[in-house]
Amino acid sequence: MARFWAELLGREVVDEDEGVLLPGDERQVGLRFVAASTQKVGLNRLHLHLTSAVPEGQRATVEKALSIGGCHLDIGQLPEERHVVLSDPGDNEFCVIEAGNVFLAGCGPLGEVACDGSRAVGVFWHNVLEWPLVWNQEQETAIQSPAGGTKLAWGGPPVTPKRGRNRQRFELAAADLETETARLTSLGATRLADVDGGVEFADPDGNEFRIVGA
Repeated sequence: MARFWAELLGREVVDEDEGVLLPGDERQVGLRFVAASTQKVGLNRLHLHLTSAVPEGQRATVEKALSIGGCHLDIGQLPEERHVVLSDPGDNEFCVIEAGNVFLAGCGPLGEVACDGSRAVGVFWHNVLEWPLVWNQEQETAIQSPAGGTKLAWGGPPVTPKRGRNRQRFELAAADLETETARLTSLGATRLADVDGGVEFADPDGNEFRIVGA
């Protein structure tokens, strides 16, 4: 999985004790891969959107993904929709967005983390990360780092029902865990458990996330 995404995104692979990290930067979110504790059931509650500057770029990304283990996927997309839906070697859905998409213009190769979620959870993450709300219409929300880059977006209702623990989650790093834990609780996070090196929470939609020491 990590090798697939590293090759597709042109990222460095950093081995860790419990998994593999593909570091990001101030504009592109990092990706960490660890052994799954649950089986995949149905579609994920979040998936990645890769961008294309030109039509040839979209075709090249799709061809590269297929050549290194990706597969075409039918999730009910319409024939007139121009994005291409694929799955990675772990059966996780992702989309390669067509060139000319205004919303993701300038966001970089990993243009968006697209999530099932309510407006409340989008506002929650806006407050947690202190990133501007760059979209807030008809119950749909999106936030983006002040530096630009990858957008985090929530599609609004209806939200796909949650089936057990999510296999994918956000992970935050903080220098002062105690202070940040109190702040997250004040913003509406529910503390679930202490975990190795940090604390696990749930956001207002019940999605697990973790905060770990920086």
